[in-house]
Amino acid sequence: MNTSNILSSIRKHVSLSEEEAQFFSSSLLPLQVRQGDMLEKVGEPTKYFIYVVSGCLMSYYTDREGNDHVMQFAQTDWWTGDLTSYSNNVPSTMSTRALTETEVLLLPKPAMDQLLEKVPKMERYFRILFQNALMTNGNRLMQIFSVTAEERYLNFQKKYPTLEQYVPLKYVASYLGITPEFLSKIRRKLTQK
Repeated sequence: MNTSNILSSIRKHVSLSEEEAQFFSSSLLPLQVRQGDMLEKVGEPTKYFIYVVSGCLMSYYTDREGNDHVMQFAQTDWWTGDLTSYSNNVPSTMSTRALTETEVLLLPKPAMDQLLEKVPKMERYFRILFQNALMTNGNRLMQIFSVTAEERYLNFQKKYPTLEQYVPLKYVASYLGITPEFLSKIRRKLTQK
């Protein structure tokens, strides 16, 4: 298992000794995921915090009418998973599935607990990670209320420059909080400019 990318990412925030890095690496479980495979399912407790080595995952909520509402896309070097379920061992309210062939590293909850206890620097790393995620989600929520759908789409393209190449537009529209038809209209308008 190659952990050089994840360790490099962690070292942007905290410095780990070789022993700490090895302990962290030994906590991870590698997994190859085929396009369409589920990593988390609604109603089941989330057992793993998921790091994307390569590929793309989508976490989403399905409403009573069966409509999927995209909460997050996770690409290379991103973490994902239902943190409420993972932290509290309760049924997940989201599903996570692979949009492409994806390689992930799974961090089981017992290993996370042990890691945070034995390597306090990882507490800082995950705090920074969660702070950044909270700020990102806050900004996304603010955009939903304060900017036009076109501006949200342009911001999406900046944040995820390659995602539209392999993600169905209905999921992009869901992430933006608009219908696929309205997204098509926005895309047509932008290509005419």
